[in-house]
Amino acid sequence: MNPVLVIIGPTASGKSALSLDLATRLSLRIAGRAFSGGTVINMDSMQVYRELPIITAQPTAAEQSRAPHRLYGVLPAWEVGTAARWRAMARAEIEAALAAARLPILVGGTGLYLRALTDGLSPIPEIPADMRAASRALWAELGPQAFHARLMARDPATAQRLAVNDRQRLVRAWEVLEATGRSITAWQQAAGAEAPPPWRFITVLLAPDRAWLRARHRRRFEAMVRGGVLDEVRALEAVLAARGRLDGLTLDGIALPALKAHGVPELRACLHDGMPLADAVTRAVLNTSQYAKRQMTWARHQIISDFIIETTENNQHEDMEKFLDKIAT
Repeated sequence: MNPVLVIIGPTASGKSALSLDLATRLSLRIAGRAFSGGTVINMDSMQVYRELPIITAQPTAAEQSRAPHRLYGVLPAWEVGTAARWRAMARAEIEAALAAARLPILVGGTGLYLRALTDGLSPIPEIPADMRAASRALWAELGPQAFHARLMARDPATAQRLAVNDRQRLVRAWEVLEATGRSITAWQQAAGAEAPPPWRFITVLLAPDRAWLRARHRRRFEAMVRGGVLDEVRALEAVLAARGRLDGLTLDGIALPALKAHGVPELRACLHDGMPLADAVTRAVLNTSQYAKRQMTWARHQIISDFIIETTENNQHEDMEKFLDKIAT
């Protein structure tokens, strides 16, 4: 299977910088496959919106010029992005990257999007945390070969299509089988669901120190203010108001995700409700940090990561180098 690298983590954890470093390399070797650089594919539900490049921290034009970037700013703010819609676009971009001999690098913090891509949109129930932990512990105890053999004995239809070292999908298949008594393949085939994608997902979770992350949230939002984010929110409102009746978080009665992007509600309160800008910044930073904590909790319990990087900034790149060396063959 061709590999797809996934870099996931809470907002402002360093995902974009790390992905750009990898994508700009002249050569990459992952899981025995050689690539001439990478293509960065957005996996953030808010960075898909065209009118919000500053407040959603989309890669700058200069950064995007250094390597192919896909699915950033591809939807207007008056449309509703969904996991199904993103999944279809992401599959097309992954195929295009592989056809160009570039490594697809999925980057973002929207775990639901990753789950939709790897598992499909089948109605698999939520797996209890203890069963998830037990499945990962079993992998650690048995190792790839024995784990694959055990899954083969109970769910040959799934095991036959998964590589022995595909930790993420093998552990996911086992936990679904244990929790539901039903093969993940059967779930994926239910209700006309698409076949699972033919790629091996290699997932890196960024999990930096929370205090470092909170400080980074404040610095980043203050930089956004200096960079014109208040004008960006004004322009967003003008664009939406020109299309219909803008009321709170809705346009003509339809709830718009773009209006809930972190920082947008607080800055709209600054524009219309008399909230001082300093208070809006403080509230936006607090809400962002609380969201990042929820992202991290979800990722640690729901994402089957191949590697966790708990360091920050330059050390992230050093740790990634070690991981790349480990998975090159």
